[in-house]
Amino acid sequence: MVMRHGEYKVPGGKLVVVDLDDDGGQLSKVSLSGDFFLEPDEALDTINAALEGLPSNSSNVQLSKAVSDSLPADAHLFGFSPEAVAITIRRALGYASSWADHQWEVIRPTVQPTNINVALDEVLTQAVGAGKHQPTLRFWDWEEPSVVIGSFQSYRNELHPEGVQKHNISVVRRVTGGGAMFMEGGNCITYSLYLPQTLVDGLSFEESYAFLDAWVMAALKRLGIEAFYVPLNDIATDQGKIGGAAQKRLANGGMLHHVTMSYNIDADKMVEVLRIGKEKLSDKGTRSAKKRVDPLRRQTGLTREEIINTMIEVFKERYGATETTLSEAEFSAAQQRVIEKFGTEEWLHRVP
Repeated sequence: MVMRHGEYKVPGGKLVVVDLDDDGGQLSKVSLSGDFFLEPDEALDTINAALEGLPSNSSNVQLSKAVSDSLPADAHLFGFSPEAVAITIRRALGYASSWADHQWEVIRPTVQPTNINVALDEVLTQAVGAGKHQPTLRFWDWEEPSVVIGSFQSYRNELHPEGVQKHNISVVRRVTGGGAMFMEGGNCITYSLYLPQTLVDGLSFEESYAFLDAWVMAALKRLGIEAFYVPLNDIATDQGKIGGAAQKRLANGGMLHHVTMSYNIDADKMVEVLRIGKEKLSDKGTRSAKKRVDPLRRQTGLTREEIINTMIEVFKERYGATETTLSEAEFSAAQQRVIEKFGTEEWLHRVP
């Protein structure tokens, strides 16, 4: 038997470590450790004993329940949780992965038509899920004024036809849910992460958003911006919302996580193009759509390129990522996907 080792740093919490054996499909010699706090002391032995003999392929739910059920009524866990223990065990067994388990790549922004950018998201997510591409961070760039609507949004309910025509807006539907993105050349910073779902194994949907953007928060802090997540998927500062995220998980194990952050949006033009309903504005606690646009340019005084460079720098430092470019095959696949799907009226108006 080979001793298995797993580690998990709880976001905002402590490090959880486990060493164990996989003895014929069962957990054996389980030893939990870390810099967390646990009372009473004896609860550590109780947790180890509860995990002993469980099937090695136990789910996160089964593992965390075994831990929870074993704890005495007076037990207190500080800096970790039964769910964190479950993630650590599944990492040790190879069912879950960490950032360090992957060789990350970064693709710098190159100007592409917006429908190509959307198609590349699907192409590259599928490739990562199929094991044909390394997990990757890709920054978008585009020139034509565009609106990218969420997978489940109604075309007619989200757009003012007069504004679309007046400003020559290219409208594209993406594969992820969430809200519409108003995008002119240079007015936003948009990036996509293509990753295996093992990286977020054991995390709730809400937890996965903040987890996948922890490096972004570090990059923003380096730029002098104290940002935080507003559940489920908004990135904000004390001056207002600066971005939003969306995700898509594919059946082949690939996952897409992408974010658009405001840099220098023309709010007057945006409200001429988008139907921003009173219900959405009231939910955000504001009466004006313009107040929801809080450009990064104003908060940093930096160029868009300088901000992107800092983000890439932080990502590379954290995860040892190397820079690469799109291959001809990937670009051709995206072009074909536009012809077959993303450039069709059927896809664009699939929700009328």
